[in-house]
Amino acid sequence: MQSKSQLKAIYKDNADTIEGNCDTTLFLGGKEKTTLKEMAEILGKETIDLYNTSDTRGTSQSYGLNYQKTGKELMSMDEISVMDGGKCIMQLRGVRPFFSNKFDITKHKQYRLLSDFDDKNALDIEKYVKNLCKARVRDNDTIDEVEDAGVIEA
Repeated sequence: MQSKSQLKAIYKDNADTIEGNCDTTLFLGGKEKTTLKEMAEILGKETIDLYNTSDTRGTSQSYGLNYQKTGKELMSMDEISVMDGGKCIMQLRGVRPFFSNKFDITKHKQYRLLSDFDDKNALDIEKYVKNLCKARVRDNDTIDEVEDAGVIEA
């Protein structure tokens, strides 16, 4: 799915059940508010130290130092919405979410088989369906013959 709202639009009340059964979340980027809010919540908070100093001048001068610990979101919705396009956020079940580089598909050993590499690799659905119809099926449901189904061997 590309966003939480897309999932809810299609699956309505079942959207939470579907999402609950997903052990992996990979956020590649986006601007949809529901998704950004959830990502910010998933990332959680970190503890930061705050130091405040004060200096009062007048008839009697005084100084003060205040120290406190507080929580800050690791990434706000705004920060997530403008994250670098080459980055992603990954969460696996049982592991804290982590910020990572996206994989460069041009480095994959089978990149040459994609239509991004060469347009002739694009799926021609009409040709595919036509070739499937050419297959003759025996009574025992095994394929007897397939003429040029357009299968690319790796």
